[in-house]
Amino acid sequence: MKKNYVSNSTESSRMFSNGLMESMSKVHFSVPLFIYIPVIAFFSFKAFTGKIGLEAFIFYYLIGLLVWTATEYLLHRFVFHFQPSSAWGKRIHFIFHGVHHDYPKDAKRLVMPPSASIPLATVFYFLFYVIFKHKIDLYAFFPGFLTGYLIYDMLHFAMHHYNFKNPLMKKIKQHHMLHHYDDPTKGYGVSSALWDVIFQSDFPKKQHNEARG
Repeated sequence: MKKNYVSNSTESSRMFSNGLMESMSKVHFSVPLFIYIPVIAFFSFKAFTGKIGLEAFIFYYLIGLLVWTATEYLLHRFVFHFQPSSAWGKRIHFIFHGVHHDYPKDAKRLVMPPSASIPLATVFYFLFYVIFKHKIDLYAFFPGFLTGYLIYDMLHFAMHHYNFKNPLMKKIKQHHMLHHYDDPTKGYGVSSALWDVIFQSDFPKKQHNEARG
């Protein structure tokens, strides 16, 4: 398998000649927290003021978390790793994800910028709005979904910049590093390897053992 270019530089590579576009493509890792924690609190408040029971809230919140893990996997595998043939398509692919694989230590491009995450969150909200018959259930589900997204973003940043001591976190990081440095056609789950196991896109145990060694 052909190895892709990978830079170990921690500096940001320039993607756009336009200064505004360039600035919108970069974001400090903490920005999603300031945007989405209030949104999570808002929808949770709507759920409880709508008289949802605590057990029902926890149930739909956890379902939201689970649905996020599947969404994360599907987006990463079939959207971010889609290989277009046209020059225009290759440029779009590089902007959305290729730059991260070429410059995995670029701290300003490790979480999704609001210019991309807000439109995506809006689309998902209205999709779920159509699916959920009882909106009070949606108000419990959506905070779980957004919490899953925040966990994904924060973990993704940490994986590229921190050395974990916890065995579980070390295993999660190892899974993602194999995706970057060994085989980008496997290991699409970032915050969880669950769907890689289900859809048989996980790394063989031999690769995991070699990475540990």
